[in-house]
Amino acid sequence: MTGTMPHHLNLVDGEWVDGERRANHNPARPGEVVSEYALADRNTARAAIEAARRAQPGWARQPVAARMEILDRIGATLLRRTEELAVLLAREEGKLLAEARGEVVRAGQTFRYYAHQLLQPQGEVYSSTRPNVHAEVRRRPLGVVGIITPWNYPLAIPAWKVAPALAHGNTVVLKPAELVTASAGELARIVAESGTPPGVFNLVMGAGRVVGEELLTSTAVDGVSFTGGTGTGAHVARQCIAHGNKRFQLEMGGKNPLVVLDDADLEVAVRCALDGSFFSTGQRCTASSRLIVQANIHDRFVAALATAVSALRVGDPLDPRSDLGPVVSPEQLAQNLDYVRIGRDEGATVVAGGEHHPDEGQFMRPTLFTDARNTMRVAREEIFGPVSCVIRVNDLDEAIDVAGDTDFGLSAGIVTTSLSAAERFKRDASAGIVTVNLPTAGTELHLPFGGTGASNHGPREQGGYARDFYSVPVTCYTGW
Repeated sequence: MTGTMPHHLNLVDGEWVDGERRANHNPARPGEVVSEYALADRNTARAAIEAARRAQPGWARQPVAARMEILDRIGATLLRRTEELAVLLAREEGKLLAEARGEVVRAGQTFRYYAHQLLQPQGEVYSSTRPNVHAEVRRRPLGVVGIITPWNYPLAIPAWKVAPALAHGNTVVLKPAELVTASAGELARIVAESGTPPGVFNLVMGAGRVVGEELLTSTAVDGVSFTGGTGTGAHVARQCIAHGNKRFQLEMGGKNPLVVLDDADLEVAVRCALDGSFFSTGQRCTASSRLIVQANIHDRFVAALATAVSALRVGDPLDPRSDLGPVVSPEQLAQNLDYVRIGRDEGATVVAGGEHHPDEGQFMRPTLFTDARNTMRVAREEIFGPVSCVIRVNDLDEAIDVAGDTDFGLSAGIVTTSLSAAERFKRDASAGIVTVNLPTAGTELHLPFGGTGASNHGPREQGGYARDFYSVPVTCYTGW
């Protein structure tokens, strides 16, 4: 590897720390190195935690105006560099350039949102039941927060964790997924260059079993916010409880249903299913991986959706003609294709896609199964790729039962022209996010994000709800 290769270092206590160099490759062109990154070890991670611990009291005492200015500056810089960062994100993760632009903008807006959240009320005043007593609830920072983020939203997810953490007076140690260290490295540069004091924000890049374990087992860390798979999430929970009983927040997978009723507008139904199931190459925890379709519209829906899926153009994410980019890694591609085999073996029928795209990169044709049952593995396990299955049901009652028959509970949608059916679904769906005549994927930064069951543990993320994780309520009584 050449010395001129773009590289990203760990950030510890305001200093850039090198280490063993690793390369990240473009999933659309596997031979192309996007950048190198410095691998952190346990000592680097430990130093970052210690720096965050030292810096936290001073950061919490910073005037609100100072914290607000720094967060706003971070957001403004992200927005100013949207095109440059979007190209980097698309090359590193494989997301379409248009989607990457949207993600960068979302990250910038998130920092600016939490800057201005600092001007909102931060506590409550209550009437005491005792005479001559004043009662109030104040908020104090949680302390040092370890943040562990996935590869599918390499800027947006770190933003919606880091921004509220800093806004509420915490210090941060961020461990990103190794597949997207260039995006994380650029975010770290922006944070460091925006006036953030040393130690307030730290970046450590490396394996979860090394860097992540240090965050989980260190008693100097007060809380961990994690987004990723359910198995890893369970491990995070166990380690946090065993090592200081630290607070933890888990955002995990989904096996999200989209119900299509007989009275649905077919065009709307196909559009919602196509977007929710296959855009972002299906690499979204809110993707529609179960399409639960009422019998009378089933055949027309399947025919229309299969045609639309087959027409999707798979290609380089920087090519504006592409509808889907590559799968993020060879391992993920192999897992996706294995699930196609599993679905066929279980008796489901592939009506679109189902194979590796013949181009050079890690491309996969979007895949649609029919004849699926909710007991099949392809209908119960999160695949995290451009694969969805259609399940036929007779009526709304059966649709709601099938939709709720899952260990997960992140997002659920319905397509219908019936107000009563929509209202009933909003009431009865077992999910933290419910959509009507919209894709199951898609959130807004000022509204809570999270699910039920195996999809979530702990307080919701985003919006004003983020304070429930990143701050601690303190009840104060004053007598006179």
